[in-house]
Amino acid sequence: MGKIFYKLKRDFQACFERDPAARTPFGLLEVFLTYSGYHALLAYRFIHFLHATLCIPLIPRMLSQFVRFLTGVEIHPGAKIGPGLFIDHGMGVVIGETTEIGENVTLYQDVTLGGTGIERGKRHPTLGDNVVVGAGAKVLGNIKIGNNVKIGAGSVVVHSVPDHSTVVGVPGEVLRRETRKTPSLTLDHGDLPDPIEELKERIRALQKEVEILEDRIKGRSQK
Repeated sequence: MGKIFYKLKRDFQACFERDPAARTPFGLLEVFLTYSGYHALLAYRFIHFLHATLCIPLIPRMLSQFVRFLTGVEIHPGAKIGPGLFIDHGMGVVIGETTEIGENVTLYQDVTLGGTGIERGKRHPTLGDNVVVGAGAKVLGNIKIGNNVKIGAGSVVVHSVPDHSTVVGVPGEVLRRETRKTPSLTLDHGDLPDPIEELKERIRALQKEVEILEDRIKGRSQK
């Protein structure tokens, strides 16, 4: 039980570390009374304990569905979640049964950590430490998301992602690799790479190469 209370403490602290709205004179009460993401985690910690100790899995599952009804956040009792998770706003977040989440992870609203089919065994993603997943992003299948990874809003990630990467697009592509190892727990969507612009730059480079080749061919034909 000591581990549960430690994780709950870290989850509570994460709300203040990553949400400027919580830093008010009534911040403590505001988070405890109104943050549905924290409420869902609070319930999950104890439901997960019941899931691991009870012989009847139906009871934790029913409790988790009741919490989903109250908070809009669906966390399967079997998921493994490290301390310091922050679920911002929370509505529509789904965390599958075999999902594993590291420390200090941030999930925005409507994020899905789900599977891709009806396979058995490990079928949901594993997220490393200090991962930030933008609003509406879907991370699907038995894949590994490395430490300090940022996933842009609306992205669909179906392949593993290396450490210190930024992923954008459908399907998600790694468009940036960070050289610095200092983790950042925020996601500045205005600073995310644009996959369309990246594609345009590649097309421009190909056009220049074609023009150079055409000039060479014309020059040879004129001799």
